[in-house]
Amino acid sequence: MRSVVLIGVLLVVIGTAALLFGRFGYSDTNPVLKARPLQANATEQHSVAIPTIAGVVILMAAVGLIVAGRRGP
Repeated sequence: MRSVVLIGVLLVVIGTAALLFGRFGYSDTNPVLKARPLQANATEQHSVAIPTIAGVVILMAAVGLIVAGRRGP
């Protein structure tokens, strides 16, 4: 049952981060031109939003796992 509590604590951290930050970004590099001696690349910035309900659901699941892990035999 100790592993269930550990997973619950990990989910608390993930859920809290999802609620606090709400979005994360990353960059993607794509080749634009490829000629034998030359190569040109373009970097694009992408942003992904994490819905608030997802953070709430993760936190509720985490609390459920922690309570179930502490109640175990």
